[in-house]
Amino acid sequence: MAYSEAGDYLVAIEEKNKATFLRAYVNWRSKRAENSRVCIRMVGHNVEAPLRESFRDQMSIVEMPLSEAPLCISCCPVKGDLLVGCTNKLVLFSLTYRVINEEFSILDFERSLIIHLDNITPVEISFCVGYVAVMSDLEILILKLESDSKNGQRVNHHPREASNTVKQTNTDFSNETSQIESDDFVICQKPMELLGENSEQSGISVTLEPTGLADEKIKYFHVQHLLYRRFTPDISFYALSDDIRLHSLQLLPIYQTGSLTSDEKTLSHGKELLSLFCFFSLPHAGYLYMVVKSVELMSVYQYPEKSQQAVLTPQFLHVITRNNLQCFTVRCSAAAAREEDPYMDTTLKVDYSNTYKTVKTQSCIHLLSEAHLLVRAALMDASQLEPGEKAELLEAFKESCGHLGDCYSRLDTQNSHLALPYYKMSGLSLAEVLNRVDWATEDESQKYERGLIFYINHSLYENLDEELSEELAAKVVQMFHVAEPKQLPHVLCSPCMKNVNPLTALRYLRKLDTCGFSSILVTLVKAALALRMGELDMYRNEMKSHSEMKLVCGFILEPRLLVQQRKGQVVPTDLAVHLKETQPRLLVGAVLGLQKNNKIGIEEADSFFKVLCGKDEDTIPQLLVDFWEAQLVACLPDVVLQELYCKLVSQYIWRLSKRQLPDTIPLRTSEDLINACSHYGLIYPWVHVLMSSDSLADKNYTDDLSKLQSLICGPSFDIASVVPFLEPLSEDTVAGLSVHVLCRTRLKEYEQCIDTLLERCPEAVIPYANHELKEENRTLWWKKLLPELCQRVKCGGEKYQLYLSSLKETLSVVAVDLELRDFLNVLPEDGTAAFFLPYLLYCSRKKSLA
Repeated sequence: MAYSEAGDYLVAIEEKNKATFLRAYVNWRSKRAENSRVCIRMVGHNVEAPLRESFRDQMSIVEMPLSEAPLCISCCPVKGDLLVGCTNKLVLFSLTYRVINEEFSILDFERSLIIHLDNITPVEISFCVGYVAVMSDLEILILKLESDSKNGQRVNHHPREASNTVKQTNTDFSNETSQIESDDFVICQKPMELLGENSEQSGISVTLEPTGLADEKIKYFHVQHLLYRRFTPDISFYALSDDIRLHSLQLLPIYQTGSLTSDEKTLSHGKELLSLFCFFSLPHAGYLYMVVKSVELMSVYQYPEKSQQAVLTPQFLHVITRNNLQCFTVRCSAAAAREEDPYMDTTLKVDYSNTYKTVKTQSCIHLLSEAHLLVRAALMDASQLEPGEKAELLEAFKESCGHLGDCYSRLDTQNSHLALPYYKMSGLSLAEVLNRVDWATEDESQKYERGLIFYINHSLYENLDEELSEELAAKVVQMFHVAEPKQLPHVLCSPCMKNVNPLTALRYLRKLDTCGFSSILVTLVKAALALRMGELDMYRNEMKSHSEMKLVCGFILEPRLLVQQRKGQVVPTDLAVHLKETQPRLLVGAVLGLQKNNKIGIEEADSFFKVLCGKDEDTIPQLLVDFWEAQLVACLPDVVLQELYCKLVSQYIWRLSKRQLPDTIPLRTSEDLINACSHYGLIYPWVHVLMSSDSLADKNYTDDLSKLQSLICGPSFDIASVVPFLEPLSEDTVAGLSVHVLCRTRLKEYEQCIDTLLERCPEAVIPYANHELKEENRTLWWKKLLPELCQRVKCGGEKYQLYLSSLKETLSVVAVDLELRDFLNVLPEDGTAAFFLPYLLYCSRKKSLA
């Protein structure tokens, strides 16, 4: 007999008058009159319409005809489908519902699939969401039925050629053994375990025969072999060989209905199949396999007494023996949870359950782990819990995590690092954990286990929004001085240790000096502590003991000396504030070193300088500009040069347009940058001529202007990206004019630049042409510049002399470049012959001169 929760029906194999029947009892819970009849109907036969309404109030017996006598049955716990085992085949009946009217439907079955099996006679079977487990006396076979919506034809799955070989071998062996078996000998085949695709070589052939209707929603056409295992137990354990049989076959699904972190409003109530497990048992041992995603033997349970029956649940294995009901904890829920979240209970987030595989723990850890396992398994199905029950379980879960953290932090085991994840899951603060420690002595004789040191060290490296009291901070300093002295400078830099007494910390650090530890980092920590105490002479002495380059290396070893995270915000330290005022070059170099070594991000560094200088998001302090310039000089590989270029250009332009002076003296001049960085190019000569034409230019802004001009003259960047930033910079000033003409020149807009210079600064035209009008642009000398100058000379005006001298220099260049006929063609028709005659004579005689 079997019961299916899906469909709420009972199914039984019954024998009457030497005939075997397979019957399902449905609607058996309905309230009926005492004299109401029971309806008996056959699968596949329609019932007359007048009789259908009577099904509502009476129990029905549904008979399922089979060509062979049924041996065993199994109901799918998820869908309610029924699998029946016969001598050479398995028959699948799909659970269906016949609609009588809008308010009532009756449960029915449809024979949908026959699974033909060779070389195995099922004694027990189990079926769950397409997975089939078949058990004979000493063999287990697990299959997965797969559907194929694209191919509606019948598909038979046959074992590979290798399996035929095994089958033949088994047949030959059985023929031989049948001849020599007698009352004195029992011949057993050797044990075998085949996983995954290898299980096709078991010698058992499987053929699928779909029999359901064409419109059935799910049809199985393929079969995948997952596991084959054959046992040959040691018969010396048993009095009678007849008792050496497998029993209690079971497929157990594990569902997820909620999450530990979900709140009540967003908790999902739909079941999701996470994993599937297969259990079967010999008289003295039970075997648990996981069969979803991968086939893996999870556990083997050794029974102290001979078992008669066993039942598996997500939390326990219940085993019936002759004298007892024994109970074992199982790892089904934990294994399913690990499949969903591989990082559970690791130092990142393994999961305590795997500790049984590798660690011989003390009994307290074992017992706590068992309790923790049960609580976690109960919380997996959180939707089935009342709010009060869930809160109580969560509290028990956190409490068990705290106790396990205590065990791993105090006991010397190879898995002592598990103290960290358990304490994290417990929800205990660092101070609460430290208060649970037994501080037996105040001297250096106390021993601290690895687990506790590991937890505290990692916690102090995290950005915890927690500050330890002076007393607890002193105990932490003492602990690391005894157990991990190399970590002491790093520990003192944690924001959690803000309240540590500086004198106490200095006393321990001075002990480190004599032990040969890294002097640079110790020096910087001592300097930071001296600054906190206001001992500026001590601070200066410490900082002078190493060069700036070595001090930068010290900051790279411990970035928290300069920058810390509190509540998700970047916070400069007191040492960083002091360096800003006294050694800004060292500060910029140190942050650049942090960025180069991936200790600080680009945006984080920008935010650091803004907060340090007390500026809002829209204001850029000069120290940040210094940092950008240093980045460009250093050519850091992770910096996007074009973005950095745009940052600097926009800042230079903004200060020039607003006539805003830097809030601090820049660390590098434009000359420094040009000499040190290839991205800053030499400023073109004609730019200097243009700038010298304005005697009223404000010298205070020349450095920003020179840096901007140098960047535009550099070879590295896309000049088109600068154009959007130019709008605030007016061309009315010579500074703005130089930048606009430079950008147009880099964009090869030479004719427009010539027009602008002829109008605004004629003295710069010839230097401009000498520098820019080369190679393919050489023709602009006579096609653009010569006609323009002739026209302007003819018009006269106050700039007549400038235009005239420029025309003469232009004619000298053109006379050299062109042949006489071409030269005559470019000269103006209304010009004075005497003026052009010297150039014509030179052009005609240059070949003979050459």
